[in-house]
Amino acid sequence: MVLERINSPQDLKSLSIEELKVLAEEIRAYIISVMANTPGHLASNLGVVELTIALHRVFDAPYDRIIWDVSHQTYAHKIITGRRDLFPTIRRYGGLSGFARRDESEYDVFGAGHAGTSIPAALGIATARDLRRESFKVVVVIGDGAMTTGMALEGLNNAGDMKRDLIVILNDNKMSISPNVGAIAKYINRIVVNRAYALFRENTEELIRRISPGAARVARRLANLMGEGTLFEELGFQYFGPVDGHDIEEMIDVFEGVKHMEGPILVHVLTKKGKGYRFAEQHPTAYHSVSGFDIETGRPVERRDVPTYTEVFSKTLIELARRDDRIVAITAAMPTGTGLDKFKEAFPDRCFDVGIAEQCAVTFAAGLAVEGFKPVVAIYSTFLQRAYDQVEHDVCLQNLHVVFALDRGGLVGEDGPTHHGVFDFAYLRHIPNMVVMAPKDEDELRHMLRTALEHDGPIALRYPRGRGEGVPLEGEPQLIPIGKGELLREGDDVVILAIGRTVHPALRAAERLEGIGISAAVVNARFVKPLDEELILDLASAVGRIVTVEDHVLSCGFGSAVCELLMDRGVPARIKRLGIPDRFIEHGDLKTLHRICGIDEEGIFKACKEIMEG
Repeated sequence: MVLERINSPQDLKSLSIEELKVLAEEIRAYIISVMANTPGHLASNLGVVELTIALHRVFDAPYDRIIWDVSHQTYAHKIITGRRDLFPTIRRYGGLSGFARRDESEYDVFGAGHAGTSIPAALGIATARDLRRESFKVVVVIGDGAMTTGMALEGLNNAGDMKRDLIVILNDNKMSISPNVGAIAKYINRIVVNRAYALFRENTEELIRRISPGAARVARRLANLMGEGTLFEELGFQYFGPVDGHDIEEMIDVFEGVKHMEGPILVHVLTKKGKGYRFAEQHPTAYHSVSGFDIETGRPVERRDVPTYTEVFSKTLIELARRDDRIVAITAAMPTGTGLDKFKEAFPDRCFDVGIAEQCAVTFAAGLAVEGFKPVVAIYSTFLQRAYDQVEHDVCLQNLHVVFALDRGGLVGEDGPTHHGVFDFAYLRHIPNMVVMAPKDEDELRHMLRTALEHDGPIALRYPRGRGEGVPLEGEPQLIPIGKGELLREGDDVVILAIGRTVHPALRAAERLEGIGISAAVVNARFVKPLDEELILDLASAVGRIVTVEDHVLSCGFGSAVCELLMDRGVPARIKRLGIPDRFIEHGDLKTLHRICGIDEEGIFKACKEIMEG
């Protein structure tokens, strides 16, 4: 096997084109075999195999800096850069990250996980290079979906103005997780379909260059005016493409050519998401991220007898929207991940995907709210962070009725620290007018969604990734009184105040505590803001020992809110807070991560024993 001879990018330099083609197929087969048994990103990685090989063949990493946007498409890069044997550990606890990590390899120049960071980061690296009078190349690989982010466009704008030597590879597969949307995506697609323009450049530019380099620059400008490369050229980039992203030889020729050119350059590369695995090619959205599957049939091996929180949210939102035509839904390039793809099928005129532009999504929702609509902004918790100013300034300051549905709240498992949604209580609860709540299970999610839609003001509903508790989903969604928790179990020795997905583990821990003679009360807090002050103060006064539990950082979280309440009211109580410690939590399966953070049943059980003993 050619793959077995590759221990670093230098090993690619001596291979023939035919050997590189064989290598591409071997890497692709290796990725498929590992992903069949390991949760990970499949389709996006299959699409960039040849592109990755060509980049490492032409450029000299790690001396030349290669920066990957989002970096969920770096599996081939990891395999080529000395991590082939560790690849089966990817996204497992203690194993390789599913994203670029600076502390994992010198070849991972800039850590990522969110879209749009690559061009600004590369511009900073290129500027540092020039200030030190060094000569390494800086190369960016960014998908056309990520081009919808404000940061990417700001980076292009500044890179073109600064005139740094910078090569941007636009990986165009017409997809983010779902198909791309927006004017930028349509613009890029026009470049692809304008084959006359591409043919003109291919047949004439080299001939003109031989006659006069100056005339070639003029010809390129005229060609872009005739064609569709004008935007990039007007931003100060020399545009080349489209290039076949699965033709290794063509890409090597293009990369060799632009490697020696000066100034900002954009190479437009066409790839197919899911390339080489027919199920992923046919259904790239479904195979963007997988949790194990049968290679022969493509069928997932995951149990599906319990619905996910996302599925329950989607179904309930559709149900409520049938009764109220003021309900509209907004997402930021995540219609499938947030369940809004089903909403769009039911209400195509009331569902809006703004692309990877969370700030736009929030202020767009604010505008809809001004006109009396009920916008539901469905965004992953970790991505809403990118729109903090818009939440505070455009929604809460004006006290507008916008519902924030924060999917992937809490630890998310194998995606790791860039995707753990463990900061949302903290960055939302201190904003005036905001209400923050989290359901204990999938049934309570239904009631909270209806409550959020009936509330008059900003409100955030935060729920976890994955499948629910398996509780019955019965009856119509009911209204929950704002700021009211529920006492699920009475007790005289210790009070467990739990919120969100920690409530059911707390109940199980309380049952175990009863077996050793400790009477534990369990409260489903429901709300981080406002707290159920009456319930908490009564229990604290009567019992005097409290354990708070949350799937969130301890700093500024739910437990902190409880401590603030007791201190402000002068109620003495012994308190132990359980949650995420003050460090970034690595990737791994949820069971392991919850155990490490002490927020599982065992951790709650031990904490209650300790507070009784101490």
